Amino acid sequence: MKAAQPDNEYTREFLFPGRLACFQHRHGYRYSVDAVLLAHFISPAQDARLLDLGAGCGVISLILAHRRPRLLLTALEVQPRLAALIRRNVEVNQLQERITVIEGDCRKIGELVEPGGFDWLVCNPPYGKAGAGRRSLENESAIARHEIMTTVDEVVQAAACALKDNGKAAFVFPFLRSDELLAALNDKNLAPSRLQVVHDHPGGQAKLILVEAVKDGAPKLVRLPPFYVKMKPGGAYSPAMAACYQP
Repeated sequence: MKAAQPDNEYTREFLFPGRLACFQHRHGYRYSVDAVLLAHFISPAQDARLLDLGAGCGVISLILAHRRPRLLLTALEVQPRLAALIRRNVEVNQLQERITVIEGDCRKIGELVEPGGFDWLVCNPPYGKAGAGRRSLENESAIARHEIMTTVDEVVQAAACALKDNGKAAFVFPFLRSDELLAALNDKNLAPSRLQVVHDHPGGQAKLILVEAVKDGAPKLVRLPPFYVKMKPGGAYSPAMAACYQP
């Protein structure tokens, strides 16, 4: 991945390599490896309809559009400044016919999208509880990363509303809050079907979980082998992680 600095407000990164351009705000929310992992965790059908819930700068939608040339995506984002940034990224990559951007609150999901209208949903929800831990000084980043405007229960409820029967949702979430996410999924009749634990390196503590769930599905969970971002502390990306950035 290469980064450039076209102006004072934005930075621009190139992915796959150079086939996608992703603008981000220089000061504010910036995507991390979590989003890249989630975008590669799923394998939707080429002609599926997918909702990117809480889309941030839209990087997950961009990656999925690149990987699945006929996939139709809707990126939902509550923050106006980020929604405008997604539109810019969609236009720069000439994906206007495949990615629809909606500005709105996922707690009002039924007013924003057709209930039961999606085959797939992906979500990189706010990780931090409101009032707990260190909070970003940037309001945009704080809202994206902390449960200020929504909670994990509300995000999962929105997913259940948006998905069709037997539709699939995928989430990336902190490992230490795994039980909360799994409980919320089961409570909303989203049966976890695949789970993968992400470590920074072999022997390191678990950092994240990637979870796929099926709406009204059978309770049958497959636990995948652990995923390592790096092969050693402070080292280069593992082959699996490096492959996520290849064409």
